[in-house]
Amino acid sequence: MNALRLAALLAVFAAVSAAQVSVAEAQTAATLGRPAGPTRQVDTKVPQPGASGKIFPLGSSWVAVSLNGKPFGGERPSFRLDDQMRATGFGGCNTYSTTAYPLRDQGLAVAPFAVTKKSCDKAAMATEHAFLMALRTSGKWDIQGRNLIIKSQTGDLVLERSL
Repeated sequence: MNALRLAALLAVFAAVSAAQVSVAEAQTAATLGRPAGPTRQVDTKVPQPGASGKIFPLGSSWVAVSLNGKPFGGERPSFRLDDQMRATGFGGCNTYSTTAYPLRDQGLAVAPFAVTKKSCDKAAMATEHAFLMALRTSGKWDIQGRNLIIKSQTGDLVLERSL
């Protein structure tokens, strides 16, 4: 019975001590002009807004509309970037995957691709090559309405949000 009383007494003491520490932290935060409570930890893997306040739309699916003003025909390429920074999609003939990192000031860095080896007609292969090259050499991105615009060394790639 004494052990049970001792355990209960220790539990009450621990609860009172934790409450006192919490009150002391709140008073210290108020004295320093900070809000009480836990501070927000920034996850460096998740894109943070730049000066413009735009955040790259992770988890959204996109379908290519045009490259340098020239519309894509046939089966249009696609792009999706998940919250693990894995980009996947369809290039026009093959599927691809890569790692892509949204950077500060609306920058975008894309790693080399892993692409399936399906053989298609020359037009589809040319479309795929142009699309993947535009993604790989991307530098900046922007959102305008329903469109994601990726600015690359080979020109502007316009993608439309898909369902």
